[in-house]
Amino acid sequence: MPDPAAHPPDGRRPARLRPLAGWLAWAAVLVLLDQLTKAWISGTLDYARRIPVLPFFDLTLLHNTGAAFSFLADGGGAQRWLFTGIAAAAAVLILRWLYTHPTERLLCAALASILGGALGNAIDRLLHGHVVDFLLFYWRDWYFPAFNLADVAITCGAALLILDEILRARRARPS
Repeated sequence: MPDPAAHPPDGRRPARLRPLAGWLAWAAVLVLLDQLTKAWISGTLDYARRIPVLPFFDLTLLHNTGAAFSFLADGGGAQRWLFTGIAAAAAVLILRWLYTHPTERLLCAALASILGGALGNAIDRLLHGHVVDFLLFYWRDWYFPAFNLADVAITCGAALLILDEILRARRARPS
């Protein structure tokens, strides 16, 4: 017999879809901000031109055909589809996880941030064959690889995921 709470007779959406919609909206906002900033940088800067902003930070337009830290950047083009496929698979898993845990706020904030970042970079790969990076941090002769807002969202999401697991382990530990 079907669960009446899963499909209310009055046609309203199940209660778990309401918080899910909020997390999906957050992911969509991150994708939108990521794509808008990449479009702005791509339309404003010449490739590899650096605009100093702070003594340790420049804006610069760079293209990354690989993954984090240009991993597999010289893969001959197949990496474009590999990383797009990984992002698609991750998106499906994240959507399932969000659907089954819609009220776990920290977990969902982490997952929605990772989802938004992964989709932002996947859009770049599909449209351009590379990811647009433009945030460059450095100190004297040391440079951190350029990155973008999607990467920031993924990193913050991963940090929140770790924090959620630490807090979950503490709650599960007997007093």
